[in-house]
Amino acid sequence: MSDTPGEWFHSELASLEEAGLRRDTRAVTAGVDLTSNDYLGLSADPRLAEAAIRAIEEHGVGAGAARLLARSIPAYESAEQRAAEWLEAEAALLFPTGFQANLGTIASLTDRGDAIFSDRLNHASLIDATRMSRAEVHVHEHLDLGQLDEQLAHAGDARRRLVVTEGVFSMDGDAAPIAELCELCARHDAWLLVDEAHSAGLLGPRGSGAVAAARALGANTDRVIAQILTGGKALGSAGALTVGKRELREVLVNRARSFTFSTAPPPSVAASLTKAIELAADMDDERARCLAGARRLTAELGLPDADAAIVPWPTPGNTNALEAAARFVEAGFGVRAIRWPTVPRGSERLRLVSHAHNRPEELEAFLALAREVRSGGADDSSNDQRQGTPQTPPSPHPTPIAGAGVARAGHRGGASGGTRPEPVFVVAGTDTDVGKTVLSAIALSAARRLGPAGYWKPVQTGSDDDTETVRALTDAPGSDLAEPLRRYPLPASPHEAAADAGDVVPVDELTPTLDALCERDRARRWIVELAGGLLVPIRIDRLQLDWLREIRRPILFAARSALGTLNHTLLSVRAARAEGVEIRALFLIGDVHDSNRETLITLTGIPDVFEIPRFPTLDRRAIDGWLDNARSHRGRSLMDVISSEADGGDPACDT
Repeated sequence: MSDTPGEWFHSELASLEEAGLRRDTRAVTAGVDLTSNDYLGLSADPRLAEAAIRAIEEHGVGAGAARLLARSIPAYESAEQRAAEWLEAEAALLFPTGFQANLGTIASLTDRGDAIFSDRLNHASLIDATRMSRAEVHVHEHLDLGQLDEQLAHAGDARRRLVVTEGVFSMDGDAAPIAELCELCARHDAWLLVDEAHSAGLLGPRGSGAVAAARALGANTDRVIAQILTGGKALGSAGALTVGKRELREVLVNRARSFTFSTAPPPSVAASLTKAIELAADMDDERARCLAGARRLTAELGLPDADAAIVPWPTPGNTNALEAAARFVEAGFGVRAIRWPTVPRGSERLRLVSHAHNRPEELEAFLALAREVRSGGADDSSNDQRQGTPQTPPSPHPTPIAGAGVARAGHRGGASGGTRPEPVFVVAGTDTDVGKTVLSAIALSAARRLGPAGYWKPVQTGSDDDTETVRALTDAPGSDLAEPLRRYPLPASPHEAAADAGDVVPVDELTPTLDALCERDRARRWIVELAGGLLVPIRIDRLQLDWLREIRRPILFAARSALGTLNHTLLSVRAARAEGVEIRALFLIGDVHDSNRETLITLTGIPDVFEIPRFPTLDRRAIDGWLDNARSHRGRSLMDVISSEADGGDPACDT
């Protein structure tokens, strides 16, 4: 005789309990919210409530039927129009949930004979949608564009090819390399669907998402066939919209079963979504606070830089994750443990989320407890590995194959193919004459205190000889100074100076030359100085930032301390992070400006911020004196910052 339903349910629940997998619906977000996806705080905004109430008063509580059967409600069209305008698309279609939007959209775009390519860490609605599509599904390792390239190449016989990705991954918090994905799709005649659930509201111009962020940096996003805009996260409401061409909307209206056979969302949802999009587009200050909070968490916890608001703190083991979360909940912090099978075995973690409404003092209180938890408690600071203690191992994200072009710090491949990259630091700055050469001399002096070190400026323009200046300021021997790849007499950007000399900078020789320098003496640290700002062209089709994205080396970033630095510095930091380039430390050069310093500390979340004053006499003695006494806002010396790359002190830099 079979089990009764009661016995069956009891057995199932007992199995879940024994495995540490039993869940319930009790909230854990009482107190300081470090869990929800309400990134901008819009769910409690009275303007959304007012819009919803007006819609209820005008149209009632429910839609009454599926959209194709129900009466026409203008609020739906308003939400769709506002979403399309925000994402710079032609049209949008409103679904009751993000899950239904993914199910309906992917099933409408693919069928038998088609091929779908899905990142292994895509969230459940994308996974289930691909499984139910009847297309052949290919799963590639997380952000492994090399493997994706091979899969696309082998699926040339498929009628259609669709790549699906999250804009920002919901559990790992890292951003998809949209530009590179679009390039792969163009090469293999494939199309890209991007779920903007955790990127809309935070990334891109006016918070319009990961695709817009890539487009703003010059990427060709014509291969993006659809974007999924979720209403229940940064927009603080509910529902979801598929955004794209007008013809896409028409196809979905006729083919998406999750639209055709689902009761339409309440009119209040559509009205609140319209208001939320209107507000979110103008919430740049809130976006900045949210992202700065996430960077503060990663910097203090020794984790890879946050791409958006989600910060995963590894706590391997379901029981460990639950016990660690419980300590924070007991102290009044809303923290949730993410366990297998939501994430793979061994990658359980605390999923921390930064919000615009998290006050600095709340984050500081959380971090104070986090330091205690990580060290095993005040009475046992040496026991880091005890059960329930979050760990800070190397980056939880796997290193993709060389050449994958993944846009994230912490995914770097080594220049010489070793198990960790050579200790190379790139000196960059907001623009020309900001003080990069002086900073290079300071950095070289700091590196030489730690062991063998060298300096290289790949392209020298103008009559100045920065290599000679660095030699004079450091007394470094000739063996520590590498000859520039090119010297040009015109004081201009590398591409213009080269053109003036009838030449083109040999961009393809930059990385091999750096590799050769590192291979020549693997114990030597190298300081590499750029010419001009990050977006200065090396060649007419290649920016300096493009090269930095390729070599994946941390930056020591020079900026002016005075008026005007906020705009130039924040733009540069945003551009670097959009390309996955890590800024290890910021140096404010010139007269001390307390307000600018504190603003940049808050808004950038850069791990270490230093100040370099105007030296009465610029010589080696002045540099040595600064190195002896200068400390970042965290109390670290420049030697501490530089030594972390080679000695493994910064988990974000391990491969």
